[in-house]
Amino acid sequence: MKTEKFSIKKRINSFKYAFSGLSVLIREEHNARIHLIAAITVIVLGFLLRINSLEWIILVITISLVFAIEAINSAIEALADFVTVQKHFQIKKTKDLAAAAVLIVSMGAIIVGVIIFLPKMLNFFYH
Repeated sequence: MKTEKFSIKKRINSFKYAFSGLSVLIREEHNARIHLIAAITVIVLGFLLRINSLEWIILVITISLVFAIEAINSAIEALADFVTVQKHFQIKKTKDLAAAAVLIVSMGAIIVGVIIFLPKMLNFFYH
């Protein structure tokens, strides 16, 4: 457990590091850019189809979860690549499991999107 004194400067710096990580995620990770395009599309669609407050809350949590897991996956991959460039079963297993986490939340996000948007789109096009 850390015993250092509370510092506002250090707390501000922690936000700088977090925003730096977010910048790296968007600039360097191709899949994060795909997630960003999907998130923007969903947000625009949400405004166009006038989703309700609960649906917005669910979308915000879902979008946040996808980005958070993508960031963790990217961090694991970067650390694994730093540790060794050689092929190693445990490194591959670790990277594959982290990628699976992104796949799981992404599939969940698609299901959430279908549940929220499909009825509204069908109603829009057929009424």
